[in-house]
Amino acid sequence: MSYSLIAIIVLLVLFLSSALKILNEYERGVVFRLGRVIKAKGPGLIILVPVIDKMIKVSMRIVAMDVDPQDVITRDNVSVKVNAVIYFRVIDSIKAIVEVENYNYAMSQLAQTTLRSVCGQIELDELLSERDKINTELQEILDMHTDPWGIKVATVEVKHIDLPQEMQRTMAKQAEAERERRAKIINADGEFQAAGKLADAAKIIDQNPVALQLRYLQTVRELSGENNTTTLFPFPIDLIKPFMRLAGKKDNE
Repeated sequence: MSYSLIAIIVLLVLFLSSALKILNEYERGVVFRLGRVIKAKGPGLIILVPVIDKMIKVSMRIVAMDVDPQDVITRDNVSVKVNAVIYFRVIDSIKAIVEVENYNYAMSQLAQTTLRSVCGQIELDELLSERDKINTELQEILDMHTDPWGIKVATVEVKHIDLPQEMQRTMAKQAEAERERRAKIINADGEFQAAGKLADAAKIIDQNPVALQLRYLQTVRELSGENNTTTLFPFPIDLIKPFMRLAGKKDNE
């Protein structure tokens, strides 16, 4: 085999290795020809012109990016640390390469500044209780700014809010005071309802005096069922009223 044939085989192998590229299903290749964007190719087998064409791979899968904890001062002047996670994906591979130098780094920086800005405009109670609203606002702002980059922000979730120790103790006291307040309200409401029931019972007994006698007999029965050494029986005053009236008439005579 001559040296020329070996050189041709070597050149052919080098040509094929540089000209043929295989992209996975989740990848796209942005092809530049002499510095100008041709189009985005893939997935599958891609043929490039050696030396002239250059290809940059772009993943089209959803990316989960952690946002580093940010020092935030809320609207009511409370200093907290807030971190979040962002789910986004590239929907236009050409824009993601041409419009921004490094879209992952740009996305991280934009998320940090947006998180500080949004959390700094609300109070601490709202930050703790309305996370869904904050997540939606963050997602809309990020999606608006990244749309020219060919990136779609799917979800933003605030993960953790780190409060100072002094604020944690204050909130614990506040929660305890709130529980005591609710307990007192429930107790007062129960006493109010019981008083209303007693008033209704008094009206019924006043309209039907026999009910008082029945209650008396029921009380006697309950006392007799207990293991007491001494039992006191209340004597109804209605039974001696006639004798009291007779005694009064005799004294008047």
